[in-house]
Amino acid sequence: MSHRKRIQSALWMIPLAIAAIWFLPTPWMGAFMALLLLAGLHEWCALAALEKPASKWLYLMVNAVLVAAIAWTDDAEHHNLLIVTALGGLFWLLVPLWLWQFDFARAATSGNGRLKLLAGTLACVPAWAALVWIHGSDGGPAWTLFAIGLVAAADSGAYVFGVNFGKHKLAPNISPGKSWEGFWGGLLVTLVLALVCMPLFDAPLSDLWRYALLGLMTGLFSVFGDLFESLMKRHACIKDSSALIPGHGGLLDRLDSIVSGLVVFALVKYGLAL
Repeated sequence: MSHRKRIQSALWMIPLAIAAIWFLPTPWMGAFMALLLLAGLHEWCALAALEKPASKWLYLMVNAVLVAAIAWTDDAEHHNLLIVTALGGLFWLLVPLWLWQFDFARAATSGNGRLKLLAGTLACVPAWAALVWIHGSDGGPAWTLFAIGLVAAADSGAYVFGVNFGKHKLAPNISPGKSWEGFWGGLLVTLVLALVCMPLFDAPLSDLWRYALLGLMTGLFSVFGDLFESLMKRHACIKDSSALIPGHGGLLDRLDSIVSGLVVFALVKYGLAL
C-alpha cells in the first residue's frame, strides 16, 4: 500500500514541479520555492524540539524576512545570492563531520536546539538562493531541471543498486537501509546522466570532465543532505518529518537531498564557468 501511495503522490508532484520550473518566471519560482522551504522549516522545528507555536512562528518569520531581504537587496550580478549560496556550501562541507560524530548535539538541551535551528536555516535559505540563482541564469529552467534530475538520479540509482547489490552498510546508525553499493551505484547513475545531458547544453567534448565533476559533486552532496536529515530524525526519534505527503512523509523527506544538491550544483557550475 505504501508503494502505491508513493506512486500516486509522485504522479502529481513531478509534473507540478516540472511545470513550475519550466513556466514560472524566476521571481514567481523563487516565491514558490520559498513557501516550500518555509513549510519544510516548520517541520524542522520538530527535529529541533521547538514545540511552542509562538516560537515556531517567530523562527519561520525570521527566515521569511531573511529570504525577503536577500531578494530585495540583490543586484543585477546576483552578489547576494552568490554569497548566501557560498555560505551554504561551507555548511555542507562541515556536515560530514556532524554525520561522523553521531551523538554531537543529540542531547535535548536548549543550546543544541538552537544549533539545529541554525542548521535548518543554513540548509534551506542557501538552497533557495541557489535555485533563484540557477533559474535566473541563461537557460535557467533547463539548468534547474538538470540539477534536480541529477539529485533524483543519485537517489534512484542508490535505491536500485542498494536493493540488488547492497551488502555493506553506509551509515547504520543514521540510515540502516543505505549501503556502500547503493552509494557508488547512485554516483555512477548521476555521472552517466550528466554526460548524457551534455548535448542538451551544446557542450563540446572538451567539457566532458566539467560535466562529470558537476554530476559527481551534486550526487555526493545530495547524499549528505539525505543523511543529515536522517540524523536529525534519529536524534528526535521521528520516522518522518511529517505525514503531509502520502507514502513519502513530509516535505523535508522529499527536499533533503535537493537542498544540498542545489547549493553544490550552483557553486560547481559557477566555479567551472558552465
